Amino acid sequence: MIKRNVFIGFITGLSANVAGIILYILLFSDRGLDATIKDALVNDYLGKVIALGAALNFLPFFVFLKKNLIYHARGVLLATVVTAVVIAITKII
Repeated sequence: MIKRNVFIGFITGLSANVAGIILYILLFSDRGLDATIKDALVNDYLGKVIALGAALNFLPFFVFLKKNLIYHARGVLLATVVTAVVIAITKII
């Protein structure tokens, strides 16, 4: 049961991150989604876009805490840590 709750929180965190990336690109980029992601990959600022998208993880994290769903909140936190590791690996490589 606990693993299921953490997994649900993890999926929620990843979904919020993807939604944050899409929202950021649609609001602040004058190009389309594909063009912006390709440009970010070529010009080496994809990690910054991912990090800005991860800011949307605050919303489900605090909602889960407010509803006393601690293991769901742990899953969102785990998704945020995985995102940070991915950003660090992309910066090293």
